[in-house]
Amino acid sequence: MESLTKKITIDRSSPVPLYFQFAQQLQGLIESGDLPPGTRLSNEIQMADEFGLSRPTMRQAMQHLVNKGLLARKRGVGTQVVTNRIRRHVEFTSLFEDLERDGRRPSTQVLSVETVPAGAATATALGLQEGSPVLSVDRLRLAEDQPIALLHNFLPEGVIELSAGSLAEGGLYQLLRRSGVVLSSAEQTIGARRATAAEAKLLDEARGATLLTMTRTAFDGSGRPVEYGSHVYRASRYAFEMTVAAH
Repeated sequence: MESLTKKITIDRSSPVPLYFQFAQQLQGLIESGDLPPGTRLSNEIQMADEFGLSRPTMRQAMQHLVNKGLLARKRGVGTQVVTNRIRRHVEFTSLFEDLERDGRRPSTQVLSVETVPAGAATATALGLQEGSPVLSVDRLRLAEDQPIALLHNFLPEGVIELSAGSLAEGGLYQLLRRSGVVLSSAEQTIGARRATAAEAKLLDEARGATLLTMTRTAFDGSGRPVEYGSHVYRASRYAFEMTVAAH
């Protein structure tokens, strides 16, 4: 697509993965309205050739935007920009900060802190190659000594040094800010699903109980992804609350 080749630039000297460069710029064109809902894109093979990218790289870029709900693949039609989604924002705070502010005596059981290879979802969220080393942090968050959430966080190497002791004493976002990381924005998705047996046991819920889910990617002031979280909350004890303003 000729118009896209004039608007998207691939920097092969950049440490940012090529698929993520392409996906981020294409996302910008969609969100700015340059590519309105219904716009049909060239097939992935043609686009890969036009931008000098490998087919797997282009496929990963397009799948990234499909996963974010910005593109849809339709048999017989191809890949299209989808109708604009309704986005609901909650406060950019951690659960620890929310509980502390409400006087709910938050506490944390640190389940693990280790370096692991990034899985597909984590790599996509953090703009890394799959298999790249990331810091994995698993915690059980309690309020007034009652379990309320299981928190799974992943951070790129070098963002912050974390220990089980520091994580037990405060929230992850507090620790990031104290280390000099300026949290600027986040993308998050809220949903629900059934608890696994392990989750139900840790959260003191019945097996198969409904849990709220939230995935969030936090960015610093330069737009770099610095944290990806995939959390589950007890629906019987926790709710997301949002204020909607009319314009």
